[in-house]
Amino acid sequence: MRIWRQDFRILSSDVDLTRKIRLSTLFTRLQEAAIAHTIELGVTREKTLDRGLLWAVTQYRLKIDRMPEYDERVTLLSWPGKTMHLYFPRYFRLQDEKGEVLLDAVSLWVLISEKTRSIVFPEDHGIEIPETRTGYELPLPGRLRKEETAVSHSFTVPYSYVDLNGHMNNARYYDLAQDIMPEDTRSRELKALTSEYIGEARLGNTLSAGYALSENACYVCGSTEKPLFRMKFEFAGKEEQG
Repeated sequence: MRIWRQDFRILSSDVDLTRKIRLSTLFTRLQEAAIAHTIELGVTREKTLDRGLLWAVTQYRLKIDRMPEYDERVTLLSWPGKTMHLYFPRYFRLQDEKGEVLLDAVSLWVLISEKTRSIVFPEDHGIEIPETRTGYELPLPGRLRKEETAVSHSFTVPYSYVDLNGHMNNARYYDLAQDIMPEDTRSRELKALTSEYIGEARLGNTLSAGYALSENACYVCGSTEKPLFRMKFEFAGKEEQG
């Protein structure tokens, strides 16, 4: 199966108070699609998790036409790009019932050692994922420039945020980001989102998170003694807001 396809309906538990899909729900869907398709392509847990190898996402980039809403039926497509030494690109497309594109996304994944927490060379473990090309691929995400944040919040990683990799799950960073962002940004129409995971937060770690606002964007970052993540939310101009 070269392109993974999953049809599903947006449930009440999937959305926030705007009745649009919650970002953490969306990124959980993307993560599970990536894992399921990777297994379908032959890279099973026996070759990774059971041998002490963990999949970790390092970057995401989304281009959004509109976010799906409560009770809407949608289709998620996913496929792998060409492996780049240590990095495994993976692409996504979300469509409505009519086949109209809701959003496109690209991510970069690596394999890390469960014991050392360092990136491993996939060829050393016989890990290979064949490339699929559709012509719909977004450009790969670039590094986010560090910005100064004027507001800082302290956050301690709870048990419920930790996944099977033993660290705070990537999707939960969007809950944290939206919790600390100014209230009026949550109702603005999101058009693009770039995120970068630099380190990992473990159970009980306390991190400092902050944001910086510009006219049509919000930058959010978090760190412990070292940087953990950076995100940039880009909104439609207020004159374009529906």
